[in-house]
Amino acid sequence: KRLNERLALPFTRYFYYQKGTPGDVEWKQKIRERLTPARDIGRYNAYGKEGWNDELLMGAKEAEPEIQLEALVRDAEVEVKEGEREEGAGRGQQEVKKEAVQRPMPRVTEADRVGDTKSLDRRLERTLYLVVKEGKEKGGRWWFPSDGLTGKESLHTAAERVIVHAGGVNMNTWVIGNIPQGHFVLNYGKEDTKFMTQKVKQEIRGEKFFFMKGRIMAGQANLTDNKLGLTDFQWLAKDEIQKLLTPRDWNAVRLILAER
Repeated sequence: KRLNERLALPFTRYFYYQKGTPGDVEWKQKIRERLTPARDIGRYNAYGKEGWNDELLMGAKEAEPEIQLEALVRDAEVEVKEGEREEGAGRGQQEVKKEAVQRPMPRVTEADRVGDTKSLDRRLERTLYLVVKEGKEKGGRWWFPSDGLTGKESLHTAAERVIVHAGGVNMNTWVIGNIPQGHFVLNYGKEDTKFMTQKVKQEIRGEKFFFMKGRIMAGQANLTDNKLGLTDFQWLAKDEIQKLLTPRDWNAVRLILAER
């Protein structure tokens, strides 16, 4: 970060702060304290005589996340002056206080500590996906909510229907776009082909799975009275999903899921 300060163009403060305004006064005060526009690299002047000395010494704590957090919180504090100074030399006093800043919440939640995979308040730095456990007639495998298309139904409409049929109406969701994020073709073996033929009275040799991307804004999944025969659900990150899926299923979705 200090090297980046040396290589970057100087910060043009008058583009952001008009001269003589409270913001400009606060900027001047903070730049005197830390010598740099950056708030989390310690006291360092990239354009001074010691600018070349941008490496931290052994044992320095400026790179520790806790120290950087404290620096950001301290920098966000605003000075508040109480009382009024009367005209005339030496008369009146102004008490200067720093207004407390609400500290950010920890990234590790109670759901992380107890391992509650049904909670959305976990692994806040990662993308979580809804994974459901299918019924015994489908082998009881873990998979994403899915169902076949009905009539001339579009993929977008089908995705909205599947979310409601799987997780209930208590989820406020948004299906993004009409184009799938990916797809894969599953070719049946002889036993699977026979089973599907007896079930729908026609020969089906495989399936095509289309993955639609959706966001949950509020609510929670509820499998009670779901119409897809699901028995359980979890909210999992990509690395956790790999442990549940079969090698064939994981190979089909590993490039579709986000790393973070």
